[in-house]
Amino acid sequence: MADEQINAVADEQQVQFAIQRIYVKDISFEAPNSPAIFRKDWQPEVKLDLDTRSEKLDDSTFEVVLSLTVTATIGEETAFLCEVQQAGIFSVPVVSDAQMAHMLAAFCPNILFPYAREAVSSLVNRGTFPQLNLAPVNFDALFAQYVQQRQAEAQAQLPN
Repeated sequence: MADEQINAVADEQQVQFAIQRIYVKDISFEAPNSPAIFRKDWQPEVKLDLDTRSEKLDDSTFEVVLSLTVTATIGEETAFLCEVQQAGIFSVPVVSDAQMAHMLAAFCPNILFPYAREAVSSLVNRGTFPQLNLAPVNFDALFAQYVQQRQAEAQAQLPN
């Protein structure tokens, strides 16, 4: 009888947020203009592109992939191109659609970013380029900006 009550209580409890796994899904480093680029004055322009995507694996489990592309150029020449897809499998509790969107597009990428930043730094170091430390990214602000942009687009499509 007590076991049945414990099981009933456990069934009623919601799944809590949990990290099941964090892993590198894809990684690439190119130094297309080496060794000539090493002889140039090292004043690169560094560009960072970010993207996130998610896939539902089952009712409460999602894979979230954070893609970083870092390009360093000197003048017109590419010094290096580094691409990292850092992924994670997350158990996400049942929440509203808005909360789910925020968790998948901001909360989970916030967890993945330090791993991706370390992978980029390591690859750049192995390419014998000077150390590259990416600045923190505010995924909450990026998500809020995305939501505002979508709302503005929806308002623009409404008939007057």
